[in-house]
Amino acid sequence: MNIKELKKLLDRFKNGEASLDEALDRLRSLPFEEHENVTLDTHRSLRQGFPEVVFGEGKSSDQILSIVKNMAAHEENILITRIDEKKARPLLESFPDASYSEPARTLFIEVHPVERRGKGTVLVISAGTSDMPVAEEAAITAEVMGNAVDRLYDVGVAGIHRLLSRKERLMEARVLIVVAGMEGALPSVVGGLVARPVIAVPTSVGYGANLGGFTPLLAMLNSCAAGVTVVNIDNGFGAGCAASIINRV
Repeated sequence: MNIKELKKLLDRFKNGEASLDEALDRLRSLPFEEHENVTLDTHRSLRQGFPEVVFGEGKSSDQILSIVKNMAAHEENILITRIDEKKARPLLESFPDASYSEPARTLFIEVHPVERRGKGTVLVISAGTSDMPVAEEAAITAEVMGNAVDRLYDVGVAGIHRLLSRKERLMEARVLIVVAGMEGALPSVVGGLVARPVIAVPTSVGYGANLGGFTPLLAMLNSCAAGVTVVNIDNGFGAGCAASIINRV
């Protein structure tokens, strides 16, 4: 249950349009609801402004479908991350209006219109085209959490003029997510150009010494640019979520 639905229920009860039993029945599932193999956090929208997100990796199609159906019954928008095309198929059959992104491996079911809550634009930047899947996960996450999102892809330090020629877009953004693999230098460059929060996302893209993302992770943690914060390797979702929270303040 989200804040808008809770206010509507309380107003109906206050005005005598809903009985005490009806109100209690609607609130009975808070703060969590237990089902087979899953305990839904039905209180998360009230605490954090967005419902629980389903992590698709490691779950079967049947498990995901069961979780999603229970969430949809609560009239919540549903975001699933790390879900491959094979697992997505049964969900798209059950929810034909759902949107699936193959590069980002995300599936979004819009149960009610997304409320625009962000105060400005979240700009998602990727160093290379190979970093785009992680960048898209971040961008889609920020969008479904109610933000205007701009994308600026393939502008890494090997051709820094590509980034500098779009400097106005960097300056206009309220929060910036910078996604990079290889040596992970791009967030430091961006952090030195703007007076805005920069969320750095290291990716596992690169040759052997990239060490599966540890090299850019350590580079970003050691950034000399002030104001750069770092999320986990390939964690586009975490970056999109953090940017969304910052953009509401």
